[in-house]
Amino acid sequence: MRKLAFISFISLLFSVFVLNPTLTVAQSDITGTWSTSNRAPKPPKPPKPPRVPAGDIDTPEAPEPPEIDFDKPSKDPDKIYLSFERKTEHGQNSHGMSYAYGDIDGLSKGQVQSGGPVSFRIVREAGTIEAQGNFANGVGNGTFRFVPNMSFVSAMKQRGFDFEKSEGKGNHNDTVEERLFAAATIGVTTALADDLRSANFGDLDVGDLYKAAIFKIDGKYMAEMKATGFPDLGMEELVKARIFKVDADYVRQVKDMGFTDQGFEGLVKFRIFKVTPEFLNELRAAGLDKMDAEDIVKARIFKIDADFILQAKAEDANVTMEELVQMKIGVRRRTK
Repeated sequence: MRKLAFISFISLLFSVFVLNPTLTVAQSDITGTWSTSNRAPKPPKPPKPPRVPAGDIDTPEAPEPPEIDFDKPSKDPDKIYLSFERKTEHGQNSHGMSYAYGDIDGLSKGQVQSGGPVSFRIVREAGTIEAQGNFANGVGNGTFRFVPNMSFVSAMKQRGFDFEKSEGKGNHNDTVEERLFAAATIGVTTALADDLRSANFGDLDVGDLYKAAIFKIDGKYMAEMKATGFPDLGMEELVKARIFKVDADYVRQVKDMGFTDQGFEGLVKFRIFKVTPEFLNELRAAGLDKMDAEDIVKARIFKIDADFILQAKAEDANVTMEELVQMKIGVRRRTK
């Protein structure tokens, strides 16, 4: 499966490393193979909350983000998922994205459905991908060549993003051409750079551009999160928020539920465990009106619903969340 491991929120899906400055004058094209199938497998689901041993009812930590495709195959009939693969000295390197047919010069939905030889181009600011191949039964494959646009390097440098700068060790995108190829496949543009800069979120680097393009983070989203009471979120937190679908509307929902001091990680935990106003109202209607955030998360983790609460209250009107959890996991100890 063409997936990139999200080892930590500090790691980059497309980061930039170890560049010899003389490469700016030694341009070379990148070649490889492409393939596609609109019947691509579904991306993996986020991990389930960790199991809790009997007697241990501390709230589990929110799971780390799942291993994910940086862009899953689109269900939009007007888009097609293309994966570009090439061999490097580090092994196989794959980039996959969903592209609108309108953004591909020379390839239509009709050609994909009817099959036959194809020749198409994807023209981006960072360079042009030229591809040839064949389609049969909705599945295509062939070869490609990427022609980098070196003027994009200077345009981005003027905006404070240096595609020639070394940022560490161990990354596969270790030439300026490979960095431009990554930028082209995911759609990094000067407009995106300008937009992010206008949001006044401090210093950003090329890796942040990649993340912003992949996870659809723009200046508007940054500003909305900032306005909700989180002025210091960095790109890593914004990526995390996008993965777990934390936006300004959800922040307001949580505050409307009466939780104003959750902090960013608390919001993420609420989102992961599907804490909603409807669920909270259900618990309150069942008689649990004195709950903190941890109690609500426990109720969601251990699947404690209104029916279970009402049954427990029939035996003990003062039953606590801790006791409810003990009942749910088969340990009927009571707090004295």
